[in-house]
Amino acid sequence: MTDAAPSTPAPANHFIRQIVLSDIAAGKHGGRVATRFPPEPNGYLHLGHAKSICLNFGLAAEFSGTCNLRYDDTNPSREDVEYVDAIQADLVWLGFRWSQLHHASDYFQILYLCAEKLIALGSAFVCDLTAEEVREYRGTLTQAGRNSPYRDRTIDENLDLFRRMRAGEFADGSRTLRAKIDMSSGNINLRDPTLYRVRKVTHQNTGDAWPIYPMYDFAHSLSDAAEGITHSLCTLEFEDHRPLYDWFLDQLDMPAMAELVEPMRHAGLAGRPGRPQQIEFARGNLDFTVMSKRKLMALVTDGLVEGWDDPRMPTLVGARRRGYPASAIRVFWERAGVTKQNSVIEYGVLEGCVREELDARAPRRMAVLDPLKLVITNLDATHEETIDFPNHPKNPDLGTRSVPFSRELWIERDDFLEVPPKGFHRLVPGGEVRLRGIGIVRCTDFVKHIDGSVTQVHCTLDLDTRAGLPGADRKIKGTIHWVSAMHAIAAQVRIYDRLFTVADPDDSSDGKTYAEHLNADSRRVVDAWLEPSLADAKPEDNVQFERLGYFVADRHDHAAGTPVFNRTVTLRDTFAASR
Repeated sequence: MTDAAPSTPAPANHFIRQIVLSDIAAGKHGGRVATRFPPEPNGYLHLGHAKSICLNFGLAAEFSGTCNLRYDDTNPSREDVEYVDAIQADLVWLGFRWSQLHHASDYFQILYLCAEKLIALGSAFVCDLTAEEVREYRGTLTQAGRNSPYRDRTIDENLDLFRRMRAGEFADGSRTLRAKIDMSSGNINLRDPTLYRVRKVTHQNTGDAWPIYPMYDFAHSLSDAAEGITHSLCTLEFEDHRPLYDWFLDQLDMPAMAELVEPMRHAGLAGRPGRPQQIEFARGNLDFTVMSKRKLMALVTDGLVEGWDDPRMPTLVGARRRGYPASAIRVFWERAGVTKQNSVIEYGVLEGCVREELDARAPRRMAVLDPLKLVITNLDATHEETIDFPNHPKNPDLGTRSVPFSRELWIERDDFLEVPPKGFHRLVPGGEVRLRGIGIVRCTDFVKHIDGSVTQVHCTLDLDTRAGLPGADRKIKGTIHWVSAMHAIAAQVRIYDRLFTVADPDDSSDGKTYAEHLNADSRRVVDAWLEPSLADAKPEDNVQFERLGYFVADRHDHAAGTPVFNRTVTLRDTFAASR
């Protein structure tokens, strides 16, 4: 695949961009810009990942560089080909194309040879301590660690043991390969970190070829180097890992390791290794949601949501099914900027970007979600006509459509009140309101069910207020929408809201878990009536239901004859107003 830069705002002048500009001016990395997006295939991507995606691919596009997709698949027990495929689909939907597709597992032979090189240099040793003993020996933030009793094994013994680990001789967890750095370091990541562990688990990419697997820190730095990455962009939690990242690069002069030439060619790497630099930035956080993959996985496996693509989920597949345009997500993260200061952005800011994008392009349609029958008594029972409406009030290029009108209509139930509050400007007994595109009607009567609910409203149409007649200009405060009962199509409409009731679901200070803050009203299903032009809607078509909000034809469940629409976002931020 080739890189392609989607339409986004002008690049923000953040600190990482300044570093890249400075590097180019100095001729560092030969003036190249090569980034990568390295997801772990153990779940679906979420909105926070989109920040990193936009940053990495955006910088590469701006400076005519490259951005690789590389799966960090060093933990086979948590990975699945389902996630591998989903990540690629998400990237394409978001509007990006990778230069090269790689897996950390493509480099397992390269990483193994690098590990042997460290042993040969006296910089790594095979350790027999259990995981619990390693934690005990490591020390604390205020107390230095202790050397492993196996730290002084000879190079020959370490090579022999490591090769036997590779051959599968030892049980899971019985031995590890550790770097030999400094157990008294103030940075715990430098206290002889683990490089390899024995894990006899089938790998989604390499099968059963390897009984040992590299740790992330080891694989991360050397994979970047092997691919010739120039700027390795990571979130702030990896800042304390940077000294270890650089230690591996200092110890292993990969360009000078002749034994890597053939394995690199086999891994599809045509260029020479380079010396990448790690740069950290603050991750993308949003309120009223959780971004932990573990917690998102629990929401799915515990049946608290309807899958990874539930429209309430902060996953990219969830946002897509909700109807969020990919362009809105790109614009959102461009505006959010890139800093080293952790912060939480209000979810309403993202919804504002979604509204902007959909306001500009979504065609307008009429739909009634909570129907109440309105009968125009001074029209003949067989009355039918069609009215032309613009598809978009701000964009005449989108044309018009014909909407049928008849004697009996569906209106929203809350557009009629028997006893209205002060300031109510819609339909009331004896009152008038304008029917969108038709004229002014007056309520003359209404019918109630035995339970007290209103079942019908009877009105007369002031024929002099029809379009083109002198009375059409008569001023009246309220206008309501409608659909013709004779021609309307039935549809299922899903009304979605925030998944959580509190801004910080991870805050357990009230004694509750995040799952106990789930919003019981975050999904509501209604039977609606739509204007007939919506019979032609295709899955993922965005529309504005006039006066109600922006909706999308469901990606999976919508079909001709059985329309299903999801609410993407309200016309205004009603959530903020209700808090």
